[in-house]
Amino acid sequence: MTHPTVSAGAVRSPVSDEIDDALPKGQGAGPRFSRLRRRTSGTLALLALTSLAVTMPAPAWAAYPDKPLKLVIPYPPGGATDVIGRIVAARLGDALGQQVVVENRGGAGGNIGAEAVARAEPDGYTLLMGALTSHSTMATLEKGRLRYDLLKDFTPVMVVGSVPLVVVVNPKLPVQTLPELVQYGKSNPGKLNYASSGPGAPQRMAAEILRKEGGIDMVHVPYKGSGPAMTDLVGGQVNMMVETVPAAQPFIKSGQLRPLAVTTPKRISMLPDVPAAAELGMGVLDVASTFGVLAPAGTPADVVQKLNRALAQILKMPDVKTQFLGQGVYAAEPTDPAQAGERLRAEVNRWAKVIDDAGIKAGD
Repeated sequence: MTHPTVSAGAVRSPVSDEIDDALPKGQGAGPRFSRLRRRTSGTLALLALTSLAVTMPAPAWAAYPDKPLKLVIPYPPGGATDVIGRIVAARLGDALGQQVVVENRGGAGGNIGAEAVARAEPDGYTLLMGALTSHSTMATLEKGRLRYDLLKDFTPVMVVGSVPLVVVVNPKLPVQTLPELVQYGKSNPGKLNYASSGPGAPQRMAAEILRKEGGIDMVHVPYKGSGPAMTDLVGGQVNMMVETVPAAQPFIKSGQLRPLAVTTPKRISMLPDVPAAAELGMGVLDVASTFGVLAPAGTPADVVQKLNRALAQILKMPDVKTQFLGQGVYAAEPTDPAQAGERLRAEVNRWAKVIDDAGIKAGD
C-alpha cells in the first residue's frame, strides 16, 4: 500500500507564521531561527504522517474471519464426532458470517486428521472437531509414534458436548444389577468377558475402571468398532460391554440387552429408569466420550477468544441442545479457553493412569 508524500516545507501552521513574524524585516534567518524552523517543520511533518496513518482504514486481513473456515473431522461420516461437527459447523458459520466447511479426514484412529490440523497454519481458519477422550487415550497408547503432541500442538477452544455410556449385558447372564455383576465376576473368576470397540476407546477405559474397582477377573475381547462388538454381545458370544447410550439404546428398548447402570454422576433423560453408577456406590465409574473444538497451537489469542464466544452462544441455543440430544449428545456448559485446556489435560492424565495401571497396549 502506498502513502501520499508529505513535504515538510509544505506544512504551514500558526507556529510557522509566528516564527516568520519574529524575524527582523529585511533580514535572513539567523542560525538560531533556522534551527528552530527546521525542528518545528519536521515535527509538524511527522504529526501529519501520524494523522494519516491513524485515519486510514485497517487492512482487510485484520478483520477475522474474512474467508471460509475448515472444520476437520478426523473420522469417517456418520459417527458421533461427524454428527456433532456438522451441527457445530452450520451454527458457527452463521455466528461468524463465513461458511465453515466440514472435511472428513479419517484414519489411524483419528490421528491422521488431528495431525493435519496440528500442522496447519495457526490463523484460525483450520480447526479440529476432536473426540477428546479418544485423542487423550491415544496420546498415551501411541506415545512415541504420533507425529503431533496433543497438549503442545493444539490450543483448546471449547468443550462442546459429551456422550454418556451405559453398562449392558446379554439377558442370558444371570445378573440384574451392577452390584450383582460385580459379585458374579468375583465368584466366577475368568468366566466373565467383555467386548470393546478398540484399545483406546472410552468404552474400553470404562470397562477397565469397572474391572479394577470391582475387583473382577474378566477377559477383554477387542473388536474393530462398536458395530461388530454389539452384534456379538446381542448374539451371546460375549457377556457384557460398556457402550455409548445412543449405540446401545435400540437394543435396550427391544429387550436384546439389559442395562445395569449409566456411567454418569446422576441419571440421564435418555435412560431415566437406569440408575447411575454413583447411586450404586461406584461413583468412580464416571466416564463419557467428550468432544471439543481445537485450533493449532500459536493461533492468536483474540481469534481463539472470538471462536470461543461464538461457540458459547451456540451451546446455549435451545434448538442446538435439542439437536444434540437427538443424537445422544449432551451439550456442554460453556467455558473459556483456559478451562477447556484444563479439561483436556485432565483427560490425558486420567487415562494415562488407567492405561498404565491396566497395562494396556496399543494392540490389545
